[in-house]
Amino acid sequence: HVQLVESGGGSVEAGGSLRLSCAASGFTGSRYCMGCFRQALGKARVGVAGIGTNGVTTTTDSVKGRFTISKDNAKNTLVLQMNNLKPEDTGMYYCAAGVSFCSGAPPPYWGQGTQVTVS
Repeated sequence: HVQLVESGGGSVEAGGSLRLSCAASGFTGSRYCMGCFRQALGKARVGVAGIGTNGVTTTTDSVKGRFTISKDNAKNTLVLQMNNLKPEDTGMYYCAAGVSFCSGAPPPYWGQGTQVTVS
């Protein structure tokens, strides 16, 4: 049973930082790609950052230079470090994972989400 549990959301002022963690269980991270998505109120869910099985990372243009995604394989935990936060970063952040996600398919596994609010 695959489970993804996010933590680390909260409220910060613009320019502040937050660190989101996603603890994965029920699978070993070596075959799965993982990523973080954001859904602002009334808007569609969008990809923010992702990491492949080889450790290569991608980030959407709006967060480049501010957000860093990494994975601790020993702890099977995904980390999204968010610096210089802006009000437009506000939203519910979801962790996602899957083997098919590596080839661009929608990830089959999702966490429950954690709220990030930037004022």
